[in-house]
Amino acid sequence: MPEETYGHINSAFCDGMETTVTGAHHFIWRHLYANIQAAQTPKSKLRFVTPDKESSMSTLWQEEEFKQICSRESLMETAADIEKTIVVKEHERARYDFDPTMFYENRFWNRRPDGIMINKYHRTMYILDFKRSSDSNKDFLRVKEDEANEQHRSIIEALRAAAPEWTFEQINFVAGRRGAVEEDDFYNKLEKLNVQAGKRDKILLAHVQRICEAHDTVMRSYYQQIHGSSGADATTSMENIGEQVYV
Repeated sequence: MPEETYGHINSAFCDGMETTVTGAHHFIWRHLYANIQAAQTPKSKLRFVTPDKESSMSTLWQEEEFKQICSRESLMETAADIEKTIVVKEHERARYDFDPTMFYENRFWNRRPDGIMINKYHRTMYILDFKRSSDSNKDFLRVKEDEANEQHRSIIEALRAAAPEWTFEQINFVAGRRGAVEEDDFYNKLEKLNVQAGKRDKILLAHVQRICEAHDTVMRSYYQQIHGSSGADATTSMENIGEQVYV
């Protein structure tokens, strides 16, 4: 991706923007996740496992609740073969070359879904992922859905093989950086996650507002880093969060 293009500065691959872009991701996602949890139907049996922060697969499988689904050993046994089918990226190459077996094992246990929900009564687990995307392409939802599914493919496939009596499903929420959300897709996913029908509109509106606020923060951060405080002072009403970055 060419440097300092719109796509580049909105990605974690831009060194100067990595912290801000990652913060924007969490700012949007944790708000949506909390709203979904707060709007559960009275009969919902879903338990929100990671409400405050992401947890790695390694951390999750140290808890007894997850060990009861399948053992750590059986999960790794099935995951290892799946991880071998996933491309080793350039920034992973050195670790792979040093010890391929350990690389695949570590890569799996370090995977961190954005959210996990469990219904132990129905033996169902939802793996949740959130993606910000360029919304200039009308096909952005499908592209990011495919990307998210590939990112967590080894988790889903390994769990299905290790615990066939359970149902594992991945649910992805995709948002355009400037506020685009596919309404039907969004509402269908809220329904699947037991969100009360009367609260879905409010959740969508709050979600879009959050997306726009995050985008504003990202762009302000970029221009402040590029232009600094020279010229007219446009930062007097903003909060300085360090390193001459204002929001």
